[in-house]
Parts: sequence; C-alpha cells; structure tokens
Amino acid sequence: EELRTSWLGKTKDLPMRRIMMIPLLLLAGCASAPTQTSNVCAVFDQKDGFFNNWYSYAKGAEAQYGVPVPILMATINTESGFQARARPPRTKLLGFIPWTRPSTAYGYSQALDGTWAEFQRSTGRYGSGRTSFADAVYFVGWYHAQSNKKNGIPLNDAYNLYAAYYAGPKEYARGTWRNRPGVDRAARRTAAMASRYAAQMQSCGL
Repeated sequence: EELRTSWLGKTKDLPMRRIMMIPLLLLAGCASAPTQTSNVCAVFDQKDGFFNNWYSYAKGAEAQYGVPVPILMATINTESGFQARARPPRTKLLGFIPWTRPSTAYGYSQALDGTWAEFQRSTGRYGSGRTSFADAVYFVGWYHAQSNKKNGIPLNDAYNLYAAYYAGPKEYARGTWRNRPGVDRAARRTAAMASRYAAQMQSCGL
C-alpha cells in the first residue's frame, strides 16, 4: 500500500504527457495475459493491479456461487489460456481459405453469444463483457452453479462441472457426452489443473 500511495503521490510532479499515458498503460496491463499460467499463485501475483485484482474477483465469484477458486481458474485456463480475446480458430474453405468460426465462443470464458445474454439477464449484469476477467470469472461461477442446480453436480467436482461446461446442460443430462473422448480429456485435464491450483494456493497462503 505504501508503494501505491507514494507512486500516486508523485504523479503531480510528472509532465502532463506522462500522466496522460498512465490510463493507457493500465488498460494494456489489464488486457495482457499472464505469462506463468501453470501456477495460479503466479497468475494472481501478475494480476495484482490497483484497478485489476484477479484474486479479489475470483474470491468474489466463489463467495457468490460457492465454486472454489481453483475450479474457476482452471476452467478459464482450459477455455482460453487467460487470453482476453480468444476465439475458436476459423474453418478453412477448400482447405486453405480462412472461413467462418465454428461457434460464437469468445473471451476468457469462451461463452457463446446466447449463453452470455442469458447470464446477463439472469444476473442483471447487462454491462458485462467477455473480455473482462471480472465478468468472465463471475460467468463461470454462475454457469457451474447452474450445473449444480440442474444436474446435481457438486460444486467441488471439477471433472463433472467442466464436462457440463464443455458439453452443455442438455447433452450432459443425456449422458451422450461420454461418447466424446475430447470432453473426457478436457475434463480430466481441468480437474487435474484445479487440484494443482488448490495445492499451490495453500502453499502460497491464499
């Protein structure tokens, strides 16, 4: 806190041009992805900004929806690698011409257009955006909480929560996702990551 206060106090001595650059630098820091994503403590350390504190956002989502922070963070890492503007790769026309994307998935959470609109209506977060980590982590918490209500998945079951996230509530309920090896692989990877994240958070005191 002392460092932040002293830095802010010195802005009055900076040339106006440098002061005007400060918001731009802050925005750039908010949008950039963390570089050490295998360790959640490092992720939170890299995103511990004055106006953009990922740990606080994740803890807020955990408090509201009951989904543990390690599961929230592992879900986002699997979905986007913490890239704010991630999208599915385009399909190729004739094997080489960039064409349409397979879905409208976008942002940290890779939420579809319709699902994000449902989240906004359900929560009243109409100004939320998929490139905002704060909004995305609340979306993931909300979605996993829906899986708990609709399909009875425990909020600490990272494997099945992610399987439902990947496949969607209807396919999960029907059980047809079990015939898709890609869903199982992604869910296993996410569950293992959530377990590592939980151990890492204990080791760094979070």
